Amino acid sequence: MAIGERIRFFRNLRGMTQKYLGQVIGFPEKTADIRMAQYESGSRTPKAELTENLASALGVSPLALSVPDIDSYLGLMHTLFTLEDRYGLRVETGENGVSLRVDPRKGKDAAELSEMLVAWAQQAEKYRSGEINREDYDKWRYNYPKYDEASGYVKVPSQQLSNAMVEAFKDRLKAD
Repeated sequence: MAIGERIRFFRNLRGMTQKYLGQVIGFPEKTADIRMAQYESGSRTPKAELTENLASALGVSPLALSVPDIDSYLGLMHTLFTLEDRYGLRVETGENGVSLRVDPRKGKDAAELSEMLVAWAQQAEKYRSGEINREDYDKWRYNYPKYDEASGYVKVPSQQLSNAMVEAFKDRLKAD
């Protein structure tokens, strides 16, 4: 989720108007709402200092606004929080530890993510059971969705392949 979407999400969560938030962080009353609309729409990107001020006004970590860095534990946690907000990701504890789940009933985005995760789980299970080897599993993951047959994200054949097939079977095609 882009920073503008995160700003809008937290602003709405806090019940603030664009004008109010803009004024809180120091924009003049006349242009506060316009400036905030520009950041929320993505036509402008706030610099680090402004991001810090926005985060402070919204009562969140600056990492909660920025597209987080998953190479750090804190960045990863804020990525997971964003997935919770946008896709309905749920964290649960059970007898086998902590698990993450997506409730497809949360909305269209959650349903699509759930479908993709189910496809991934199926491939992971095939790998764990020995039905496919690590090379095939990695091929599936690193080329996703190219080899995915479980979800609606399978790519259609290229025009070049389609043309080659038509050429190869043209004697079997009937002219209308």
